[in-house]
Amino acid sequence: MDVAGLPVRTQYGINFRRPNGRSYSPADKRGSRHTRNLGIVMEGACDREARFIARQTAERFGVTEPPDVLGGLAFRDVTGTLSDGDAREAGDPEGEEQASYAAALRGYERGVNRRYEHFLEEFAPGEESECHTLFLGAMISGDVSTLGSWLDERHGPGTFTGLFRTPGYFDPGLTA
Repeated sequence: MDVAGLPVRTQYGINFRRPNGRSYSPADKRGSRHTRNLGIVMEGACDREARFIARQTAERFGVTEPPDVLGGLAFRDVTGTLSDGDAREAGDPEGEEQASYAAALRGYERGVNRRYEHFLEEFAPGEESECHTLFLGAMISGDVSTLGSWLDERHGPGTFTGLFRTPGYFDPGLTA
């Protein structure tokens, strides 16, 4: 979209943005176990899918987990096989770079992947894979109608909007 002669991104996947910069979905509260932020949901969905593909590829070609602590941690991250213990602690990596990597991995796992998994468990118990697939399809197409209908069938009318739209999204007086 063009606003005052400048390009403005008004949609990324299924997260919309007003020309004034206001995002469709609000940021989550710091430290929240839950998410209602489409950026987190979309990133979690992409990471879940990428990990699935990496895990299948590793299995197909016989790639196994390296024996060293950090290599093992990286392997489990890439293949989506991190344990709850991995998400809390990354062993005792030596060196500043390794410690920094381990801390970043823990933060990402808690802040994105675990929150996305919790979201799926919360809104699609027993149907997490189907809901995940619908999110991916919506992200790729930019169309939330099928996903929205699926959520509505399970949780009532307007579920997508109720879950994700930030208050005041259409308020012309508010900015990002």
